[in-house]
Amino acid sequence: MRNAGKIMIAAVAAALSLGACANSEEPSPDAPGTGPTVSAPAPAGAPSSASQAPPSGGATAQPEAQGKECTADDIKVTGDPGKKPEITIPDTCKPPAKLVSKDLKPGTGAEAKAGSQLEMNYELVTWSDKAVKDNSYDRGEAFKLNLGGGDVIPGWDQGLVGIKQGARRLLIIPPALGYKEKGAGGGQIKPNETLVFVVDAAKVS
Repeated sequence: MRNAGKIMIAAVAAALSLGACANSEEPSPDAPGTGPTVSAPAPAGAPSSASQAPPSGGATAQPEAQGKECTADDIKVTGDPGKKPEITIPDTCKPPAKLVSKDLKPGTGAEAKAGSQLEMNYELVTWSDKAVKDNSYDRGEAFKLNLGGGDVIPGWDQGLVGIKQGARRLLIIPPALGYKEKGAGGGQIKPNETLVFVVDAAKVS
């Protein structure tokens, strides 16, 4: 799994990479970007015992949604960029079928592209239970990846294209660009789960 083992610092981080390996075997048909992983957007690997107890803060649980698809504006994100966010998923709309990517705070400098070296802080909330599954802020260590290199799930490789250093971005990743029908982390991430990430670009080079 190439560098995935080396960067596996936590449960989902692991899952992200594991996803990348799995997705490389089953490329996503409508992936908007290049490269697979969490085939890993969350960093490589599958959630471990560290993810079993979700970090404090993070997500507000809501009943299952019906009706129209949610947009980026429907997801409430609070907290200062660069610090652990609070993510609230509404119950008034359903998860989008396609990848959603929106900058919540602009960055500066060059835009990330395939081959860029990124250092990202992130928080992951799963749509079905609105629960925080992983975050890098509590660990105090940004997740490093080679964009488009398959270190992570396709939703990350595709959704992080164009991000600039210092930016905060919201990603809503459909199952086809995440862990698909297999799920990850021994049940921590369910099959066909929609993933909601808030990521802070600590470094883009």
